[in-house]
Amino acid sequence: MPSMWLSDAQKVGVAFCSGGTFFLLGGLLMFFDRAMLAMGNILFLIGLPLLLGLQKTFSFFARRHKLPGTAAFTLGILLILFRWPLIGFLVELYGIVVLFGDFLGTLVGYAGQVPVVGPGIRAMGERVGLAGEGGLPV
Repeated sequence: MPSMWLSDAQKVGVAFCSGGTFFLLGGLLMFFDRAMLAMGNILFLIGLPLLLGLQKTFSFFARRHKLPGTAAFTLGILLILFRWPLIGFLVELYGIVVLFGDFLGTLVGYAGQVPVVGPGIRAMGERVGLAGEGGLPV
């Protein structure tokens, strides 16, 4: 696997973010298991600065139009840690949509090119208004 463009810290960040995603999905499959959701959040929050760097991470979360998403994401994590996993996950999910909503059109466009399930994903994206976006959200 050619990964020469990633530094060692970024490789560790990818591993932490992947583990965090695994634990978050596991927490969902186990009917909002608080421990797995908390572990997923912690791993994701450790991996993101390692992957992007501290300055880029802070500048991403501190943008003026992303502050409501940052607040909702943080509140969702705190609610999960304070034993309200279902409500915390829903608040956290809202924060994720606000924070990373700019990338959804790109993600739907990319996933729409997958051979078997791509046309269905593309059709759902067009139905909700995400698939028609042309460029990257830069």
